[in-house]
Amino acid sequence: MYPFIRMIKALWQTRNMEPIGFDETHVSRHRCWPWDIDMWMELNNGRTLTLLDLGRIPLAKRAGLIDVLKTNRWGLTMAGVSVRYRRRVRTFEAFTMKSRAVCWDERFFYLEQCMVKDDGEVANHALYRAAVTDKSGIVTPARVAAAMGRDEVSPPMPDWVAKWIEADASRPWPPMQG
Repeated sequence: MYPFIRMIKALWQTRNMEPIGFDETHVSRHRCWPWDIDMWMELNNGRTLTLLDLGRIPLAKRAGLIDVLKTNRWGLTMAGVSVRYRRRVRTFEAFTMKSRAVCWDERFFYLEQCMVKDDGEVANHALYRAAVTDKSGIVTPARVAAAMGRDEVSPPMPDWVAKWIEADASRPWPPMQG
């Protein structure tokens, strides 16, 4: 089940935080609860993706994106993700989540997030491709940035993000066709 109560809590905790730039880092604290684990008694990989929402949505709220989405009746969708898992997060372990927008191109925003354990070890790192949509399809990131009162020009795209986009574009679609 989606962690609605945790999301409400995350948004409540950010209600009085200073606004931030979309490319600034939103930092939040979380805990791995028994309902987040798999049979190996660690944070389930699928649940990791769900918990990352607890960083992305408050980031969008603090950056002013949520208000722009509501005003324009736009939606927000994830269009891809790559996750690198490196350390286990065990039951009841607390961790810090860091979330920020890295850059954008003509169609998508690219967001990175990581979970950092209290010993400083990075447990995982995710790169997301996100799209803002309306009835006609994808709303350009430049248009979204303008609606947010932000610079319409993306920060420089890091090489590792460009290579991920290129690698992802080379994947066959539809998959498993043969």
